[in-house]
This record gives sequence, structure tokens and C-alpha cells, in this order.
Amino acid sequence: MKPRMSSEKNMPKKEGAKGMAIGARIRQLREQKGLSQGDIERATGLLRCYTSRVENGHTVPALETLERFATALGMPLYQLFYPGDEPPPTPQLSPRKSLEELAEEESKEGMDARFLLKLKTLLEHIADSDRQVLITLARKLATR
Repeated sequence: MKPRMSSEKNMPKKEGAKGMAIGARIRQLREQKGLSQGDIERATGLLRCYTSRVENGHTVPALETLERFATALGMPLYQLFYPGDEPPPTPQLSPRKSLEELAEEESKEGMDARFLLKLKTLLEHIADSDRQVLITLARKLATR
């Protein structure tokens, strides 16, 4: 049996492909939060019809687009893929120090960690619109 071709970049489309479940998850989370596709459009800049295509499994979004959906839904990116409240266990990863633990060190990393903690505290007290301006600026600087 020859696979159907999707309209997206003429890639073979597998019937019942698990890769399309991300759209259903985005719809589920959006509806749980009481948001419309129009709300997502305003928060992400993505067209409402694009959100519909993603939610209906016609388009698989890029990672950057998934980050935009997660931000609009007010959640960390991993929650788009994992339904639990806490991050999934990662037994194969080596343990890492928290930002707070790093801040206690008298090193360059400790100094950087203290700066980030101070920045985090300041960002918690600014208006959402100002925070979005800073995030947009940081993203632009990071892509240079």
C-alpha cells in the first residue's frame, strides 16, 4: 500500500501516526485553560488557521513554534509532551546543581548564578508587556 502524501512538503503521511498527537495535546491544553484559537493567535502571532492545522494534525510545528505555543499556554515546553505536573524522570542524566546552589559558590559560575537570580527576581515584578519586550529582545540577540 502506497502511503498518502501530506500537503506539507510532500512528506509521506502515515495513517494514525503518533507524531500528530502534539496537535491534540495543544488543543487539550488550550481548552483546559479556556483559551480560544484567537487568544493563541494574539499571544503568539501565529494565524488562527495555522493553530487549527496543528491541532487537527495537518501540520507538525517546528520546535520554535512549539515554544511559542507553550509560552502562550503559560507552561514549560516539556508539558506539551508530558502530562505530569513535574518534569519527567531523567535517570540517564548526570546530576546538576541548581541555580541557588551555584550562587553559593565563590567562582565565575557563582557570580553568574547570583546575577541570574537577581534578574529573575526583578523580572517577576515587571508588567507582562515589558517582560515580553525583554524576551523578544533577548531572543533577537541570541540569534545573532
